[in-house]
Amino acid sequence: MSEAKRQQRAPGEGGRLWAWAYKYLAGPAQGVQGAVQGGSTQAREAWKRDLENRKRWSREQRERKRAEREARRAER
Repeated sequence: MSEAKRQQRAPGEGGRLWAWAYKYLAGPAQGVQGAVQGGSTQAREAWKRDLENRKRWSREQRERKRAEREARRAER
């Protein structure tokens, strides 16, 4: 292998053996339907509820911090 090719490879890329193993042994995942969509309907709904709860909590924290800042300003 020439020096030019060694320099082009990323540090964590591995060598020819890893490339072969990934290509022929690991390969692309097959038979996993619905993985991108999140699986079942219940899983998607739970994810949406969790996301909404996280957003609500973040809004509450921003409001709390804003109220604290305004209270400090009023004290001055």
